[in-house]
Amino acid sequence: MQIAILLYDGFTSLDAVGPFELLSRLPDAETVFVAEKPGPVRNDQGNLALVADRSLADVTAPDIVLVPGGPGSRQTMTDETVLRWLRAVDATSTWTTSVCTGSLVLGGAGLLKGRRATSHWLALDILGLLGAETTGERVVFDGKYVTAAGVSSGIDMALHLIGRIAGEETAQTIQLLTEYDPQPPYDAGSPDKAPAKVVEYWRAQAVTDDLVRTGDQ
Repeated sequence: MQIAILLYDGFTSLDAVGPFELLSRLPDAETVFVAEKPGPVRNDQGNLALVADRSLADVTAPDIVLVPGGPGSRQTMTDETVLRWLRAVDATSTWTTSVCTGSLVLGGAGLLKGRRATSHWLALDILGLLGAETTGERVVFDGKYVTAAGVSSGIDMALHLIGRIAGEETAQTIQLLTEYDPQPPYDAGSPDKAPAKVVEYWRAQAVTDDLVRTGDQ
């Protein structure tokens, strides 16, 4: 079973590494990081690089495709080289998945039209414009398409997927061995729970960022 994790400049590290840590433990899994060309790819802070083992041309029929999110997803969602690759590998994949704003890239490829899907809460409106039926759920299955909400939800998505592929006992074993037992000090992990002033600040920031991007085009 080949698992291909797409890398692009400006991806969010945990979006890729979180699911990698779990999915790579599936029996007979071959996990590859893939990018337009092999070599190091910088994350959204520019202070960490993951190495792409293969180019897009080298990976033609993965069983699982995973697209992480990050600020770089805004550019990647219109990158025709990446979008053509996604459409091609999606034609034969068993599972096509994303974490956070990685769903915008899937949406840019036209793969989520009419499908239930999620993304980071600040990106749901954009995902809707790409034809998806948006939901604020943490992990969403629609056929073979699996989308996860913001960043940390990629770990939950990976566990759900492992359960579907290898059974609950395997998923529970991997959860145990990775000691994934979250006990956060604050209950502020969604816009429904976080303090209103914090939520409104970040909504305003997102609007400002979108206006700046529009002005740059």
